[in-house]
Amino acid sequence: MKAYQADIAKFGEADTQIFGISVDSVPALKRWSEDLAPETKGLSFPLLSDFKQRKTVKDYGVFNEAQGFGMRATFVVDKEGIIRSVEEGSTAIDPSAAFQTCTMLKKK
Repeated sequence: MKAYQADIAKFGEADTQIFGISVDSVPALKRWSEDLAPETKGLSFPLLSDFKQRKTVKDYGVFNEAQGFGMRATFVVDKEGIIRSVEEGSTAIDPSAAFQTCTMLKKK
């Protein structure tokens, strides 16, 4: 998330909305955001909680049912709601591939 925050201006230029989804509670996400970006009292993009039903992480296939956590993933969804790119695991931390996809979609 820190890398996405650092590149937030680039994503804005690509006409992109960034947000995070986690299975953590709203208070936990607020604290985590503030700890990650204390200079701005939190990230400048929304963090959404999928804490109670975990429907989103299940629907997107990134929920580890056995251990009860959402796996790290980055999805690029176009304006029509079509998933155009998925990065999972450690590569999801780096915003480069997501930014590349967003830039390509803007040119279409």
